[in-house]
Parts: sequence; structure tokens; C-alpha cells
Amino acid sequence: MSDNHWLTRPATIRLLWIVFIAVLALTVAAGFWWPGEPHFEVERLFGFNAAYGFLVCAAMILGAKALGVVLKRRDDYYEERAHDD
Repeated sequence: MSDNHWLTRPATIRLLWIVFIAVLALTVAAGFWWPGEPHFEVERLFGFNAAYGFLVCAAMILGAKALGVVLKRRDDYYEERAHDD
């Protein structure tokens, strides 16, 4: 991407953070009006779904990074195989 791309501008990044935080806050606040039907007692805690979603997302990111370490190959991995033929 070029340095002038709209996603790399500091003003755009700041606006995206504000929008994302506002959407997340509204999602958590919606729990006041739509409490849902909890299946387990822990689900009755305010903001449980948001916290659970955040923790699961963080765990998936860490798992993907760990998987990347396990599956990573050198840049010339396939070039060496071509010479073996």
C-alpha cells in the first residue's frame, strides 16, 4: 500500500478506533434492553458475552500465531526441492 492510502492516514485510523469503540459500547449497553436467555449462571453477568468474545478472539489469534510457528518454512523451501529432481 502506498503511504497515501486512506487506511494509513492517522485521521482515518483515529476515526475507525472511535467508531469501533462506539459500536462495542453500544453492543454491551444493549444488554440492558435485551438480556437474552442465559443457559448457565455465569451468562447472567453484565458484559459476559463481550468479555467471552474478546477472550476467545484473543485465544484464536494466539493459536494462529503458534500454528504459524509450527508450519513456517524457509523462503527457499520449494526451491531446494526443485533442484533435488
